[in-house]
Amino acid sequence: MQLTPCKTYHAKTVGRNVLRMPDGKSVFKVYYVSVIGRDRPELYEWRRSSRTTADFERMFTAGGHEGVGFVVAFPHVTKVYRFSPDGETILDVREFDTDGMTARGCARSDGYHELACYAEAAIAADEYRAWAEAGSVDEYLAARSGAADFPVVSHTKLADYWTRR
Repeated sequence: MQLTPCKTYHAKTVGRNVLRMPDGKSVFKVYYVSVIGRDRPELYEWRRSSRTTADFERMFTAGGHEGVGFVVAFPHVTKVYRFSPDGETILDVREFDTDGMTARGCARSDGYHELACYAEAAIAADEYRAWAEAGSVDEYLAARSGAADFPVVSHTKLADYWTRR
């Protein structure tokens, strides 16, 4: 297995909103997340980005997204999760470059696909649990993930382990 060096990771939720789409049915909860402490903070931190959350919301609502779900928006990448129209107990995801909301591939090596970073995984777990426990879409929409701080203690443990063996 070939390993690629990983950047440090400490993410924080820096904002939340609910966006009702122009079709009058679709609605997405949005979680704004920044990754702090990296070089080039304008790429990873909302407060230092040239993109604002208001800019993002205008672009997102104009983007034709359909369904009910949630969005994890970083300044550099956005993941849109929706409960699948093909089976609503399934969570679908699409990836976008936040700048322009153009489609982005998250394919990884050996035929794998990126599921989520730590912040996304924690938020997605809370959202999925809220969906499973809700008796209606309105009840689901009233729930919010309280997950806010996502420090990763070591971003080199896989490399350390793999090179020792």
